[in-house]
Amino acid sequence: MPAAILTVADAAPLLPARGGLIGLDLGTKTIGVASCDPERRLATPVETIARKQFTPDAQRILALAQARGAAGFVLGLPVNMDGSEGPRAQSSRAFARNFAKLTELPIILWDERLSTAAVEREMIATDMSRARRAEVVDQQAATFILQGALDRLRFLAGDR
Repeated sequence: MPAAILTVADAAPLLPARGGLIGLDLGTKTIGVASCDPERRLATPVETIARKQFTPDAQRILALAQARGAAGFVLGLPVNMDGSEGPRAQSSRAFARNFAKLTELPIILWDERLSTAAVEREMIATDMSRARRAEVVDQQAATFILQGALDRLRFLAGDR
């Protein structure tokens, strides 16, 4: 049975009490990956996957999820500033639909507006070199996306 593709509010009551999540920042050339602890408190960067084809990319994500005992995925949805969805959002939704066929773990779509820009500003503020920023920006964006979803899940659970 394919995985459910949900909003964070719809996913909150369906997730087990414990179990990490895998955050994904889907780009055209790379996929940033992050994970969190089983209590879902802190997101941390994992790796950047150089995109090849859907199947090997998905297999790598599933292997990372299995190794970490993940309970689900958080996929960044690149919504336009006015709230509309353009080609990138449609591409992310298509990825989610295809990925859902390979797993039963829920896939949570998270509005990722300005995530990469926020991460870039933070890395510049810490005086990180341009080359180093290029290496880690995608996994840092995945961490930003995942942390936003974790914070929202805690809020929904009344754990502020």
